[in-house]
Amino acid sequence: MNNALEVLKREFKPYRLTKKKSITIMDSTSGTFVIKEKKDNKVGEAYEYLLSRNFDYFPKLALEERNDVNVFEYIEDIPMPKEQKAMDMIDLVALLHNKTTYYKEVTLDKYQEIYENLKDNIVYTENYYNFLYESLLEEIYPSPSHYLLMRNIYKVFEAISFCTKELDEWFEHVKEEEKTRVAFIHNNLETDHFIKNTREYLISWEKSKIDSPILDLIVFYQKEYMNLNFEPILDRYFRSYPLNPSEKHLFFIVISIPPIMNLEGNEMNITKEIRKKLDYMFKTENLVKKLLPNNEDK
Repeated sequence: MNNALEVLKREFKPYRLTKKKSITIMDSTSGTFVIKEKKDNKVGEAYEYLLSRNFDYFPKLALEERNDVNVFEYIEDIPMPKEQKAMDMIDLVALLHNKTTYYKEVTLDKYQEIYENLKDNIVYTENYYNFLYESLLEEIYPSPSHYLLMRNIYKVFEAISFCTKELDEWFEHVKEEEKTRVAFIHNNLETDHFIKNTREYLISWEKSKIDSPILDLIVFYQKEYMNLNFEPILDRYFRSYPLNPSEKHLFFIVISIPPIMNLEGNEMNITKEIRKKLDYMFKTENLVKKLLPNNEDK
């Protein structure tokens, strides 16, 4: 990256370089550009495919021949409330999925693989919390963080029970299906990866791939659940890109698996960690109850 910057300095003669996380903003007499380390040609290939599907809501590559960095046009982001930004972004994600969706044949082995991977995840989570629960029971004077967890650990086991039951039902339903729906997914969704100016853009396409569209929703939810009310966001997405019952079912199962808690560090950080993960479970439970009622056809 440093060597590439030196070469670009000679080419563009910048008067200012600004480092922001994993990117460098370069202001020069030729314009303003965003420089990001290039690990492979994934972004260029993604752009070519998206253009073939008439989707061009991404910053253009200013230089395409470099092997070490990607140089993008710089787009100024107009400030807006986070909730509004999320709504605008989910519209663009639904458009992306609509323009790139197709169906492919799938065997029972594929569904079996998904089922077993999720089952292993659920069992691992259950064993982790069973061991943790038994350890905390032995404490005569629990710390505030451990007391907080013990008061609410029932929520963990409720979520595990829900996921176990629903996953079995999901598998019984899908194992007879012979086709599955896939789309080109961004796979790194968060509001910081959406820019709006005279038009809208998604940035950071390095993890993009063709897969189930629900993966975009899972990533977005798990990154932003604390910052946003997801009920109207998902309602808006479902209106533009309706998920079929098995897709919606699987989405709610995956986000309902309890996250593992890191109980290392000082007491304040441990308490914050437990509170954060408990908030995730309570919020997810409420979301699932509203958007996946018990009488919904799965």
